[in-house]
Amino acid sequence: MAPSKNQAGTDKKDELSFSVSYCRSQAEEDTPHWREELLNGQVLMVLSARQAGSPPHFDMNLCAVRLKSLGIQMTTDQWRNLVQSAVLEPDVRKYMFYNSRAFGIAVAVVFYVTLWINLYSTLQIYSLGQSWKIGILVTLAALVAALVIRFIIHHHQGKMNMNTDMRLVAANEVFMKHELLVGVTDKLDRLRSVPQLWFVYFNVEPCLQSLEESIIEMKRTQESVLQHNLDELCIVTETTVFPAEKEEAESSLEESPLLPDTKNKSRSALTCRELLQLIPDGAPKVMAQQLLMICSGYYIRLLVSGQLPEVPVRRHVMFNHIPCLCQFIEFTVLGKRCFSFTLR
Repeated sequence: MAPSKNQAGTDKKDELSFSVSYCRSQAEEDTPHWREELLNGQVLMVLSARQAGSPPHFDMNLCAVRLKSLGIQMTTDQWRNLVQSAVLEPDVRKYMFYNSRAFGIAVAVVFYVTLWINLYSTLQIYSLGQSWKIGILVTLAALVAALVIRFIIHHHQGKMNMNTDMRLVAANEVFMKHELLVGVTDKLDRLRSVPQLWFVYFNVEPCLQSLEESIIEMKRTQESVLQHNLDELCIVTETTVFPAEKEEAESSLEESPLLPDTKNKSRSALTCRELLQLIPDGAPKVMAQQLLMICSGYYIRLLVSGQLPEVPVRRHVMFNHIPCLCQFIEFTVLGKRCFSFTLR
């Protein structure tokens, strides 16, 4: 596929605009039956976000045209509700920066330098040996500790992110009907986190059937294991509860306070936390559909960043020995061990 770059301008200052970093060439799309030639996991378009007021900008009409060429009719309001307001808010972009791979490497480097200086200074104070021997010992110890920290951060980044991946559930519910999945990643550009939206071709119907069969089988043979694994897919919701005020007898004007007792009112407010299950028990097909919608953004993020493990037996993705969506869900969520994953 030959990439083509498209950039255009917009006058909006309060929104995050986009540039097309990659897209299928128009010649490929004009060929008859071009969608039949696509493979699951094939990237069709990548949108890179840009701050409004700094070139280049991306015209929302151009985005609509590109999505229309992929078979998706979407208005500007639908785009904002499904994608822009979901993962491109300032707080989310700030979270993506602090959770990015570059920031994790920077944390490991700072940790290495700080630990090296402290260890070397401490050992020099007690004169425990020659300087070059101390330097080698400290370097090895600090390097091992920094690598451990980097491995922990990398392992955490490989898990499902409730603040980014989960926000694309509604978008993927719509895009699945058009045989597309969307995921979000980020890259550093001048010390600024730039979100990227990846549109990947994926026909989820075979995965839906396989996942439904797996759930039926586990309900019959491993129901307790299935329920335990699905219970881990949950989010915590917080609601503020104000207890009912007790009726008090009317007091005289001399006894009533002149200012309201705001301190007591703030203390009386209670925060109620509730655990919300994302996959309630139900029909296997409904549960399979919910699993596909929830895990799609997570799967695409790992797919485009090259973090998916390798599998010896391919199912619905026919290149690079990577698991398809249903295999990935069976292993990471349902806990099935019918095949082995080789971590990269």
